[in-house]
Amino acid sequence: MLNKYARAFFTRVLTPFAALLLRLGVTPDAVTLVGTGGVMAGALVFFPRGEFFWGTIVITLFVFSDLVDGNMARQAGVSSRWGAFLDSTLDRVADAAIFGGLALWYAGSGDNNLLCAVAIFCLASGQVVSYTKARGEAIGLPVAVNGLVERAERLVITLVAAGLAGLHNFGVRGIDILLPIALWIVAVGSVVTLGQRVVTVRREAAEADAGTGATPGAGQGSEAT
Repeated sequence: MLNKYARAFFTRVLTPFAALLLRLGVTPDAVTLVGTGGVMAGALVFFPRGEFFWGTIVITLFVFSDLVDGNMARQAGVSSRWGAFLDSTLDRVADAAIFGGLALWYAGSGDNNLLCAVAIFCLASGQVVSYTKARGEAIGLPVAVNGLVERAERLVITLVAAGLAGLHNFGVRGIDILLPIALWIVAVGSVVTLGQRVVTVRREAAEADAGTGATPGAGQGSEAT
């Protein structure tokens, strides 16, 4: 949901910055790599120590690279399959670092095994939600559904809550409860989104098989990866 509106807004805002980077000789791939590295650093250096406010600030500064690199590629006319693959792959790495950092906090000083498990579930379910769409498209289906909680929603909900929870370290009491609430929302929302995409793929696959005369369920198998 947020992808449709927020991405268009920030793309317009960041276009001059993307143009500046191109004039300086920076490549879109370099921005993708630096952005991912910054997100990982913010998540894995600050979050496990409970420094959610500063971790969120660092992550937010670098997470916009996901919009800048694509903008640069379009302006330079160098959009490619490799760029799309790299960007999508590193998005998964960045997401894993964010929820992994939160899981490390709850497994350590946060001392809450349940929330550690919820954070790990958010990490895993987010990867699977993304995979269902990619896999569906890979077998020729449109996967014409976005779902309740996509990547943008997962990041916004989690990072806003983490940043606010970090104000606890500055003497703001009671606000740290927002992070556990956000993790539960993301976990439940991811399950709903996964269900929406699985149902959509099943329907689209049945329609495609009916149109080609294929036997439903034929050709099932696992990937070699």
